[in-house]
Amino acid sequence: MRRLFLVVVVALTALLAGHPVTVSADDGINGKWHFVMDTPGGDREMDAEFAVDADGKVTGNFDKTPVAGTFKDGKMDLGFEMTSEESGETSQLKLAGKVDDAGTLSGTWEFSSYSGTFKATHLKP
Repeated sequence: MRRLFLVVVVALTALLAGHPVTVSADDGINGKWHFVMDTPGGDREMDAEFAVDADGKVTGNFDKTPVAGTFKDGKMDLGFEMTSEESGETSQLKLAGKVDDAGTLSGTWEFSSYSGTFKATHLKP
């Protein structure tokens, strides 16, 4: 009986090792992300890296800009000053979103008089 149990455990371990691990909403937004932002001028792509502390405070960078905000109850709410390289305009960038069961971060963004939606995927280390 013990041998059968061991065989089952080894088989399950091997089976699970072959499945890709996805990020769930419970994993937060820690790590590197690739954003695709829907803008009036077409899609804009940016990379970001976030770290969330035990209190839900988010730190990290959005492209080259330091971020500030929170991630609580599965919801991200960021707001930080950023300068657009295209226009040279400096304004508050607001990002609000959540991680779905597939590990995709999606939501809305606002910058100056512009707004739109975004989707972000977790980058592999």
